[in-house]
Amino acid sequence: MIGTDQLAYWLIFALSAGSVVVGSYVGYQAYRGFRRHDSRPMQYLSIGLFLLTAVAFGLSFVGSILLQMQVLPPETFQQPLTLLTRLLQFLGVFFIAYSLHKR
Repeated sequence: MIGTDQLAYWLIFALSAGSVVVGSYVGYQAYRGFRRHDSRPMQYLSIGLFLLTAVAFGLSFVGSILLQMQVLPPETFQQPLTLLTRLLQFLGVFFIAYSLHKR
């Protein structure tokens, strides 16, 4: 029987992996829309969605696994990984906002 802590761990793992997969799909669909309509705002939207969902979630997901398994020493890499993840999230939101105002 699986304990509550282990079940929560696997649920978090599955949701994180699912976010990366779904985010990649959404970013890809936005990119297809850009290619189909040759729309600059759609290009910025696709870049923003991809950075915000797939790249930032992927980095956070892989980074947290590497930190938990102590492949990377947490005292050295936890803060830079967090900073890089937040930077990618900011850039993603920035590109999305820019796409909404680009004419």
